[in-house]
Amino acid sequence: MILIKNGRLIDPLSKKDEVVDIAIEDGKIKEIGKIEVNEKFKEIIDAKGYVISPGLIDVHVHFRDPGFTYKEDILTGAKSAARGGFTTVVCMANTKPVVDNVETLNYVNEKAKEACINVLQVGSITKSFRGKELTNFEELLENGAVGFSDDGIAIMDTEILYEAMKKAKELDVTISLHEEDSNFIETAGVNDSEIAKELGLKGGAKTCAEDIMVARDCMIALETGAKVSIQHISSGVAVETVRFAKSLGAKVYAEAAPHHFTLTEEDVLKHGSLAKMNPPLRTDKDKQTIIEGLKDNTIEIIATDHAPHIIEEKSRVFAACPSGIIGLETSLPLGITSLVKENHLSIMSLLEKMTINPAKLYNLDRGFIKEGAIADILIFNPDEEWIVKDFDSKSSNSPFIGEKLLGKVKYTISEGKIVYTDK
Repeated sequence: MILIKNGRLIDPLSKKDEVVDIAIEDGKIKEIGKIEVNEKFKEIIDAKGYVISPGLIDVHVHFRDPGFTYKEDILTGAKSAARGGFTTVVCMANTKPVVDNVETLNYVNEKAKEACINVLQVGSITKSFRGKELTNFEELLENGAVGFSDDGIAIMDTEILYEAMKKAKELDVTISLHEEDSNFIETAGVNDSEIAKELGLKGGAKTCAEDIMVARDCMIALETGAKVSIQHISSGVAVETVRFAKSLGAKVYAEAAPHHFTLTEEDVLKHGSLAKMNPPLRTDKDKQTIIEGLKDNTIEIIATDHAPHIIEEKSRVFAACPSGIIGLETSLPLGITSLVKENHLSIMSLLEKMTINPAKLYNLDRGFIKEGAIADILIFNPDEEWIVKDFDSKSSNSPFIGEKLLGKVKYTISEGKIVYTDK
């Protein structure tokens, strides 16, 4: 048994914010309250001055397994997640082979059993990510897929996407969408502005590349009644579009990545390829609109889009290097530093977007703390300052190396087991 003593419990589901003790037994939360120390407890954690919250949930990660395990694999990705306070992650399907079939899905699910946290997998919406033919949603769901996404590529065929949303509505499952029309992208990974020209590029990714797709897909979601998640939103206009679609009754959700509410296109000049991602960093106005969207709950979810790449790949010239950054180990501190300490969000609201809201999106029975629940628990110090310098990921492609951040993970407990401690 594990006993956590004197921690400040913040639970976004129940809205509890109080100092308590928590007893853990057989992977479950046995008791919450004032608990006396006795010989039954094999591990006692003094959490005085720390926050106890549900383990974080990230619904958008790339663990590169199978096919690209030199960048990351399920086990190292899980270890990186645990260090960042995450106890559940949802992997995207752009692996090699693509997760469009039961055999590949079973491979992921079997390997995930060895991971230190709960690793889940979406199936692809279309076969081989070609956007032409739907996968067998029913078969993939029966074998453990938790949702569907062609993340990395937008689905350009409107009829195919309409059919996918109708099927998702019928099965009560989430469709998550990457929103970029390649017809409006000269060079991926950088905003189409003077910044792209300063990098010696002819152009970048126009904001309308995202805005057009978000507008289309919000209206299809409204028509079909499907539950749809707009992934890694980067455009202020896209935020306004989601807000409008919600007002009409569409079941549209949106996620923001930490890099999109902390950085702008100016940071591409500072960090080069380490600040290259799809969709790209945009203007300060876009960033501020994203923050407003987080504040009024237009954007309900914070997700990292953890995208590992090795140094050799990121060292290529900007136009030729892959897009994406790692994010699991810096996500919570960036939220605390940029949102909570700047008085944009309360700590309760931040945790809501990183626990119970993502759990609800994918119908997961996690993301909360109560007696009898799975013991997925994060213990962190919101006031501890630290410098980003190393990672448990295989990759280190982060623009935040060297940054001073607030918020340090002290313990991550997954299904009653301590899977990370900084002690």
